[in-house]
Amino acid sequence: MSQSRPVSTCRLRAGGEPEFIEDLVATEEPLEIRVQGRSVALTMRTPGHDEELAIGFLCTEGVITGPDDVLDLDICSAANDGPGNVIDVTLRAPESVDLARLSRRVFTSSSCGLCGKATIDAVSTKYPPIPTRQSLRPTIKTLLGLPTQLHAAQATFQTTGGLHAAALFDSAANLPVVREDVGRHNAVDKVLGRLLLDRRSPADLGLVVSGRIAFEIVQKALIARVGCIAGISAPTSLAVDLAAKSGQTLVGFLRNQRANVYTGQLA
Repeated sequence: MSQSRPVSTCRLRAGGEPEFIEDLVATEEPLEIRVQGRSVALTMRTPGHDEELAIGFLCTEGVITGPDDVLDLDICSAANDGPGNVIDVTLRAPESVDLARLSRRVFTSSSCGLCGKATIDAVSTKYPPIPTRQSLRPTIKTLLGLPTQLHAAQATFQTTGGLHAAALFDSAANLPVVREDVGRHNAVDKVLGRLLLDRRSPADLGLVVSGRIAFEIVQKALIARVGCIAGISAPTSLAVDLAAKSGQTLVGFLRNQRANVYTGQLA
C-alpha cells in the first residue's frame, strides 16, 4: 500500500486566482494488532512495515523481548477495513502474557491516573538503567549531522509534509534504519521493531526523531535498551526525568547547528 495518495485541492494565494491542482497527502489507515486472536491495540498508521510496527509495539509494551518470542505473524483483513489492516501475532508462550492487562494499558494509557513520579518508578523497577559502556556516546559533530541526514531520508514527507520520522543512527551519523508514519510513536515502534528483527545490538546506536520527545518515546528506547535519544524539537519534563533516571543521553532542539543536552554526556 502506498504511503501517499493524490487528492484534488484548490490552492489560494493572496491577490491571485484560485488554482485547482492535484496534491499528495499522507496515507492514514487503521491497524488492529491482535495477540492470539485477541485485539490489544488499534492505531492509525501509515501503511507499510506493519510487521516491524507490531514487533516494536509488543516489545515496548513488555509483551516480548525479541523475535524468538513470536511464533507467527499473520497479516489479514477485517470486515470493512480492507486488506492488510489486521495483524495477528502468535506467541510461543502465550500463557505468560496477561492480555487483559495489555488491553487495558493500551486503551487507557492517556488516563492511567498515575502521577509522573509513580510512572517513572514503575518503569524503572522493571527496566534498569542502561550502563554507560552499553550506550552510544555521540560527538557533537555526529549530532549536528543528523538533521540533514534525516530530512534527506524522509521521501514521503518531501511530497506530503504530513509524516513524522524516526531513525537509528551510529557514531558517524549514518542512518541504517529510517521509518516515516503519521503517528510519532508508530515511527519509533517500526524502527525498534526492525532493530529487534535484525537482532542488532543497540549499544552502538542511538534514536533520532523528527519532532517532540515525549515520555513514551524515552520509555520505548529504554525498553529496547537504546541509550541515546535525540530530537529536532523539545523534550517534555517527564522525558527528561526518565532519561536522567535511566542513564540515557537526551538531546533536544537539534537544529540550526545547535543542540541542548538535557541528560547524559557526549563523547
